[in-house]
Amino acid sequence: MNNRKQLRQHIRTLRRSLTPRQQQQASQLLLTNIRHRTDFRRAKNIAMYLPNDGEINPESLIRLCWKLGKRVYLPVLHPVLHNRLWFVPYTAKTDMIKNIYGIKEPKLIPHHRRAAWALDLVLLPLVAFDEKGNRMGMGGGYYDRTFSFKALRKGLAGPKLIGLAHEIQKVKELPTENWDIPLSSIITDTNSYP
Repeated sequence: MNNRKQLRQHIRTLRRSLTPRQQQQASQLLLTNIRHRTDFRRAKNIAMYLPNDGEINPESLIRLCWKLGKRVYLPVLHPVLHNRLWFVPYTAKTDMIKNIYGIKEPKLIPHHRRAAWALDLVLLPLVAFDEKGNRMGMGGGYYDRTFSFKALRKGLAGPKLIGLAHEIQKVKELPTENWDIPLSSIITDTNSYP
């Protein structure tokens, strides 16, 4: 078993061990830490996620977006391209299905989606992170592949990518790979990095 796999499993166990009360408190603190940020206030098209496997819950932030008239999008597994995402509008009335991982996502209507480069802000989940803003995901590379255009020197600037996490998911240092797409910052229930 390699170190990345062990670390991923350890952090996932830590975040799943949080009580429902701790999860609720973390969600409210996350909302407080994000709602007044300039990048959030200016964004009109925001991609988020529904929590799974102990991830910090952004649902109160989703409700705030709806209240403020912002458009919310959720990731949907790309139906053809392996390990890539589409972003589909999400409202309180959106029909939901479970994907191959058992995660709820909007029922896909291909012409009702937004290109990754056309989003203003992406608030994405992660397993572990360090103070430099390095992110470890679940290992499938979905976000890295979907936003790989950001690594191209003359590529589209695209949306600002911000990771959301519980503070307990922070580690001293994460090794990075050349395909890892850097995040602008990481916001937890108690801090922002870098």
